[in-house]
Amino acid sequence: MRSNLLIKAAIAACSVVLLSCSSSEEEQEGTEKKFVNMVAERQSVQLTPEQRVFVKDNNKFSMNFLKTVNEGNQSGNSFVFSPLSITYVLGMVNDGSTGTTEKELEETLGFHSGGIKAVNEYCKNLIENLPKADKNVTLDIANAIFLNKRYSLKEQFRQDMKRYYDAQAEALDFGSPETLKHINGWCKEKTNGMIPSIIENVDEKMVSYLLNAIYFKADWAAKFDPKNTRNETFTTERGGKEMPMMHQDVYISYLKNETFSAVRIPYGNQMWSMTVMLPEEGKTTDDVINLLAQDDWNEFDKSLYQPYEVNLSLPRFETSSSTDDMAGGLISLLKKMGIRKVFDKENMEIVNIANTPLYIGMMRQKAAIKVNEKGSEAAAVTVAGMANTAVEEFPKADFHANRPFVYVISEASSGVILFVGKFNG
Repeated sequence: MRSNLLIKAAIAACSVVLLSCSSSEEEQEGTEKKFVNMVAERQSVQLTPEQRVFVKDNNKFSMNFLKTVNEGNQSGNSFVFSPLSITYVLGMVNDGSTGTTEKELEETLGFHSGGIKAVNEYCKNLIENLPKADKNVTLDIANAIFLNKRYSLKEQFRQDMKRYYDAQAEALDFGSPETLKHINGWCKEKTNGMIPSIIENVDEKMVSYLLNAIYFKADWAAKFDPKNTRNETFTTERGGKEMPMMHQDVYISYLKNETFSAVRIPYGNQMWSMTVMLPEEGKTTDDVINLLAQDDWNEFDKSLYQPYEVNLSLPRFETSSSTDDMAGGLISLLKKMGIRKVFDKENMEIVNIANTPLYIGMMRQKAAIKVNEKGSEAAAVTVAGMANTAVEEFPKADFHANRPFVYVISEASSGVILFVGKFNG
């Protein structure tokens, strides 16, 4: 059965070539409609058994973060964030932590009591191997430490950051205007200009700033034809609005349950994908997010989809977000999720970073995404200021994302989630 499916999928794949070669005149003459194949076998990013558990439970953190952000999103605006970027910054902080602080970080992020070395090795594996999953996809994960020159890092921390996070510490004058330009310049460079700045000023009292930047750019496995994009009504709770809707007929992984229907739209060689989840009649994006926070994303993502012939429409959109726009900001969101001690200046347990005990005095993330006929481009930067006081006869379906939806960008074999978002129009 599996071999038959592979043969038929291969036959369906030929339709990609046939579709791209067919002319508009042929379509007008009533030739048989040919669907783009978006169902394929996958390769693997190599993970140890322990790291696979980390992925599963860190994805649980990602979905809980999505739920917490959604609950704090009082404006009702669209948003996008990268839980993985937060994981990297807190992973670096975890390397220098002890006691309850280390325990809270590891348990909330999904690392349980794995220990500092195991967390570091997991982060190193993703930095080295996720970008290799698909040569047609650009993925850059960068980390940095900007240190107030009045302080010094502990040597073990410095070595760990270089070995596991590829982060080279830079000692800077926090009283100089050039330092702000340098830090924000790093953000702009590492995100290809999508996040031009992450801080408005440099606090001279800070001991250091730990940063992570993630940049993702990928073409769809089969691009939408711009000629098929047209303005249509996107319906929200506030009424309808005209938006450019992209259209394509595809063979694609599809599912439908009582809460939502979903499609997994692949990029490149299909290792990366955007999963778009559209609420069913009578349901909302809140219902979708609450269900995702309850369930196991990895099991859900791997087992329930079936290949369908789908008439797909998706809005062309751009979204940019800052955790500062959420109620209480990023620190408040993480406290609600169980990370508290790392922000406690009265009982500082981050003692293995610098020559003084530290706590996180400020933390934020900025993220942005662009989705169009060609593909998607997304970026995020997270900063933590350290202070010291992501052809078979198929069933058919329509999937018209013309109302608010939830989406996730993830890698297939590892299951790692890169970005989560909600689009409200």
